[in-house]
Amino acid sequence: MKQPSTTFCDIKADINPKSWLSKYRRTSIVYLMKMLLFYHGIGLLFMLIGTSIAEKVISNYNDRSIPRSSLISVLAAGPIEETVFFGIPFYLFGNHLLVLAGGIVWAMTHILNTTRLDISNLAYANWLFVIPSLFFSLRTWISGKGWFAIVTHSIWNGIFFTLGCVSGEISCTAISVEKNLLTGGVGSLIVSALLSMLTYMLYKRKINTNGQRVAV
Repeated sequence: MKQPSTTFCDIKADINPKSWLSKYRRTSIVYLMKMLLFYHGIGLLFMLIGTSIAEKVISNYNDRSIPRSSLISVLAAGPIEETVFFGIPFYLFGNHLLVLAGGIVWAMTHILNTTRLDISNLAYANWLFVIPSLFFSLRTWISGKGWFAIVTHSIWNGIFFTLGCVSGEISCTAISVEKNLLTGGVGSLIVSALLSMLTYMLYKRKINTNGQRVAV
């Protein structure tokens, strides 16, 4: 009888919920893409089921997220969120549980991504989708591939932003400049760059402290 490949065995072990707080068994780009699709697939399933339940249980349910009109701010959200909630805590403390706590806070902020803060208008679909994603980001960072989490986060945001533009759901621009610089697309780009630099500095400090190379 033909034995299963080692890659299949690794994937089977990595998708087991018992391993969701541990490093990946492999960290090649192809392998990480499979893990990304796995966790995002679960997120889409959670979103569909959760939205269906919310519509039946909550009267006048209206899951309307705060719209973003700037592509730059959408793409900048990737490095901002990944560094603040995952990368910086990881390189500061090196504790998986503290990184998990940051991920939980990150996931909970998504339920507040709505135009009205009441029980019938909270962004349940958005929240349910990102719950599995927090485990992807957590495991990617502790596996030494934080840059991959940042890049895929931005790409994923860009895909959904583009779909919203094409469908006419939101009005879109490449970049927005507001009176308050920090609330506009340019401000988001600056903040994301500064946070990325800070994360890299913490990474370098970790290398110097440990006296060995640690992958970003």
